[in-house]
Amino acid sequence: MKLDEIKISKAIIQSYNNKLIDALDVDVAIVGAGPAGMVCGYYLAKAGKKVVLFERKLSVGGGMWGGGIMFNEIVVQDKAKRLLDEFGIKSRCYEKGYYLADSIESVSTICSKAVKAGLKIFNLISAEDVMVRNKRVVGLVLNWSAVEIARLHVDPVTMRAKFVVDSTGHPAEVARIIERKSGIRLNTKTGKTMGEQSMWADVGEETIVKNSKEVCAGLYACGMCANAVFGGPRMGPVFGGMLLAGEKVAKDLIKKL
Repeated sequence: MKLDEIKISKAIIQSYNNKLIDALDVDVAIVGAGPAGMVCGYYLAKAGKKVVLFERKLSVGGGMWGGGIMFNEIVVQDKAKRLLDEFGIKSRCYEKGYYLADSIESVSTICSKAVKAGLKIFNLISAEDVMVRNKRVVGLVLNWSAVEIARLHVDPVTMRAKFVVDSTGHPAEVARIIERKSGIRLNTKTGKTMGEQSMWADVGEETIVKNSKEVCAGLYACGMCANAVFGGPRMGPVFGGMLLAGEKVAKDLIKKL
């Protein structure tokens, strides 16, 4: 059989268009495909919810790929070891309470399991704005990341979601858009994003799970974004809190849905 380049192009364009159109009205839209966002998407999809995830970069995984200072090993504490086991990620005990895992295996396995559970991931797409109706977040405004990078004057498209999850890490991009543009008071002490504090792994790992919760009507924070919104410390290359935060937000949303 001879390969026809036009048929190849047609197959890609038609398939992607159908997938994107189906993603324009969902139960949950997640922004940011770090470990917390992907774990959140995994549990939601596993529960039968219609969930999509938008990532502005070419690759998923956030900061997990590089481990600590580009040494591709991550640490996970006792509380989150069960999640490594659930995903089938190999781990080994460093000393009591500290487990090591290969960061490449961790990211690729979480992504694969999430997609196979039904999560639809769209890379190279940025959430440049949100849709707000009656002081509630009801969707996202999307554009190609290349448009954003090149600063081209190209209008975006919109999608609707019952809930949006901000899993954009340190920048807390969706929460900051809402703070800047909507006039909505966030569920923080100041009513605004409070910013992350300096590194303190012990406290940061606790608060990242505690802070992964509703930011305002229709919007949840998840993972490092939660500490950036509610004012918790960063924690560095220990990732148990990220995994637990994704699980927590998913369970909260499953109850609401």
